[in-house]
Amino acid sequence: MSLNYEITRSAPAHPWLILIHGLFGNLDNLAVVRRHFQKSCNVVSIDLPDHGESPHTQGFSFEACAEGVATIIEKTEADQVYLLGHSLGGKAAMITALHYPALIRALVVADIAPVTYPAQHNAIIRGLRAVDLSDVEKRSDADKQLAQHIAEPGIRQFLLKSLYQDNDGHWQWRFNLEGIAAHYDTIRSWPETDLEFSKDTLFIKGSRSDYLSSEYRSDVMRLFPTAKARVIDGAGHWLHAEKPEAFNLAVERFLSGVAP
Repeated sequence: MSLNYEITRSAPAHPWLILIHGLFGNLDNLAVVRRHFQKSCNVVSIDLPDHGESPHTQGFSFEACAEGVATIIEKTEADQVYLLGHSLGGKAAMITALHYPALIRALVVADIAPVTYPAQHNAIIRGLRAVDLSDVEKRSDADKQLAQHIAEPGIRQFLLKSLYQDNDGHWQWRFNLEGIAAHYDTIRSWPETDLEFSKDTLFIKGSRSDYLSSEYRSDVMRLFPTAKARVIDGAGHWLHAEKPEAFNLAVERFLSGVAP
């Protein structure tokens, strides 16, 4: 699968950092991380399948995500890269590291575990499906419709970042809403695997988030035996956006300790 991506180049001798966003997002979601590292790393920001400007699929697959990410890494011609993913992007990053370890120097996983989660996004999916895009003249119209189903303004604003007008002036979602809805059980799942990634790995948790709870420690260590953990105080699931300085510092300190 050919995924959409953008490269922010620093210098040929600098390491490469690959960034992968979460569910309903796009490659701009980790812009605060890209801006922090773009002077010291060549940064690649990737749109996951069914998101941003990447292809819409007939069925979401973590293996296809990993293949698409690996293809992009190989195009950089870097010996190895740092790989960072948040939420769904963290799952994609983990699968990539497990299947293509030779391409990865170190792995950073933001607020997600290698497990199957409960159906936590059903209300969001219902809310998005309820929006009548033909009745939207401006973004605030869509926000008013979403507010009938999603109370949190921050979540609505995050979702509305993927709302755009096509060449005919019609409002559209950049993500493949119907595809995500149809294959949500796959998206929230974790594929069974006996593979192991034994290189440097960091899991970063938001202290107010329950996505990366202590009950998942054995699942993490089985697949990533060298994994370390870091908690960002006061942060929820969108820890990179809520506490950008603390998040970037945690990543920076971890990468500085990775063997060349």
